[in-house]
Amino acid sequence: MLRFLSERPIRLPQWNASRTRPGDPAIFGFNDERDDIVATVARRVAELEGSNPQHLELILNDAAYHEIRRLESQGDKEAKESLPFWRSFIRRIAKMSEHEKRRALDAMLEHMARDVAGNFDRRVYDFARGAAPRLLTGLMQPSSLPSELFGKGPSTIERLLNVEGPIDKLRRLEDVGTIVYVPTHSSNMDSIVLATALDRVGLSPVVYGAGKNLFTNPIISFFMHNLGAYRVDRRIRVRAYKSVLKTYAQVMVERNYHSLFFPGGTRSRSGMIEHRLKLGLLGAAVQAFSRNQARGIGRPVYFVPATINYALVLEAETLIEDWLKERGQARYIIEDDEFSRIDRWAAFFRKIMGLSSACIIRFGDPIDPFGNPIDDEGRSIAPSGNVIDPRSYTLRDGKAVEDHARDAAYTQELGEILVTRYREETVLMATQIVAHVLYRHLVEKSSSRDVYARVRMRGEVSMPLSTLHAEVNAVRDALLSAMHRGEVRVSTFVRAETPERIVARALEIWSGYHERTAAHVERGSVVIDDPLLLLYYQNRLMPFAEILGSDASRRAAAEIYALESSR
Repeated sequence: MLRFLSERPIRLPQWNASRTRPGDPAIFGFNDERDDIVATVARRVAELEGSNPQHLELILNDAAYHEIRRLESQGDKEAKESLPFWRSFIRRIAKMSEHEKRRALDAMLEHMARDVAGNFDRRVYDFARGAAPRLLTGLMQPSSLPSELFGKGPSTIERLLNVEGPIDKLRRLEDVGTIVYVPTHSSNMDSIVLATALDRVGLSPVVYGAGKNLFTNPIISFFMHNLGAYRVDRRIRVRAYKSVLKTYAQVMVERNYHSLFFPGGTRSRSGMIEHRLKLGLLGAAVQAFSRNQARGIGRPVYFVPATINYALVLEAETLIEDWLKERGQARYIIEDDEFSRIDRWAAFFRKIMGLSSACIIRFGDPIDPFGNPIDDEGRSIAPSGNVIDPRSYTLRDGKAVEDHARDAAYTQELGEILVTRYREETVLMATQIVAHVLYRHLVEKSSSRDVYARVRMRGEVSMPLSTLHAEVNAVRDALLSAMHRGEVRVSTFVRAETPERIVARALEIWSGYHERTAAHVERGSVVIDDPLLLLYYQNRLMPFAEILGSDASRRAAAEIYALESSR
């Protein structure tokens, strides 16, 4: 946050409205609305935070106090430029008149909203959806560059991605209402991968929040900034800033911008399916629907649960180490992980280049803000099976009204539904299944040790290859039964291949990318080299551990499940 009181508003080049066409998604005309969106967000937050004159001084002091603390801890160029202002500002607040305080609040909120607001450039979008995937593949595998740039058919990157779910239905719903995608979150690649998946199946681009630390990479920053991403600086603890973020997300949904929120907040450090959700942005979308109804705008809002499933996770090692050290909250932003290192990107893409469906995006059936399923015409269906008008949830004495307490209760219920849907729509892959069997075997062989002791048991435990094949087969059969009951999904590869191929695939994927090998074959047995990596990949199966355990492994399965239930 810079010296907002002395800054002139930043004026970005305006999007040429004549280039938008009827039927284009709202985001194509975003730059025409950008200034008005910024002003609307700042005005609403000012009305909310500054409605009580007695609270004005508290709000400004909160901003100055938290910014001074943040900048002092950073000790970087931003701190050198901005600390003198904030130290001077906090001394002047008590001497300001109410008018001066309101002016300071308005200026601060406008600066925050403008710093958050994204951008959309149609030229960058057209380039990104055409050339970028092929160019990226060529950079990672130079020998393929001529065929990638001049060949026909999908690029290698696109072949790595498989998209599942009710795609035709989602295409129809885009024309009926506003879609809010709410996926699981495993990697900083998620927003890029999901954007590629949407384009691949002919769905509209979305706006989404991205951590400001991701904008430090000039290449990634260029694309994210020009393709609808708005910046979220998680280092800022200012109360008003959090209100700006939530209000920005709400206004975008109100104005029919298809959106992407990660209800889990940050990436899943443990690799587990999200269980406890952060409901702030989810609530903003519910409030956007209610506000529109109260203003006579009847446009529906549809929530689409989705899971992003990787055979190999770019940042797995850093994430699981962070989780195990219980530093996830303290290191809310991991700035030194694999995502920020070009060499790790290169190694990652080279490793998955020969794989098909290395990532599976699974879109679930949409629901309305109150958890009701949506039919093919975009109508909400009540538990009785009858069509219901979601507007009825917003009525009071026959009139649609805003009610934040009511919407918060509905948001809580929506979050609980999403947790269930995430489990049902998770697609389990070879690496996760093999990791689960190996880690379960490790637990059986180390019953007197806890999870912290086990991760240090590198190379101490092995499992006969024939036994591993048999147990992988049994786990696969149990998962297929669960899939038939609608409790989970299993990848096509796992469904179709033999246990021998499933094990070989997992060992091949792990070998040569992670700095430590997860496991290797030696003299007819599989040696567990890195229990920590196995823990990360097997954590995806934690909710199902007990139904996957045999009589012999039931105690180990219960111990694994206890990790899931106690998190």
